[in-house]
Amino acid sequence: MKPINDAHVARAGLAVVEIAAADDATVFAIQHLLAAHCAIAPADRTTKEPGEPGVRLRCFLDLPG
Repeated sequence: MKPINDAHVARAGLAVVEIAAADDATVFAIQHLLAAHCAIAPADRTTKEPGEPGVRLRCFLDLPG
């Protein structure tokens, strides 16, 4: 995955969450749970690192202030 840059966490309340799980269905279910509690820039696809188990998904949160 690409590195997290300063803009992703430029102010209090912004967060980057990286989810690792065995399959796409699990990471998307967790993303859905997060979206129920805060504003989220959802990801629409997962990534798989060669030689590593499972998949990863990164999403960006904006917590209510």
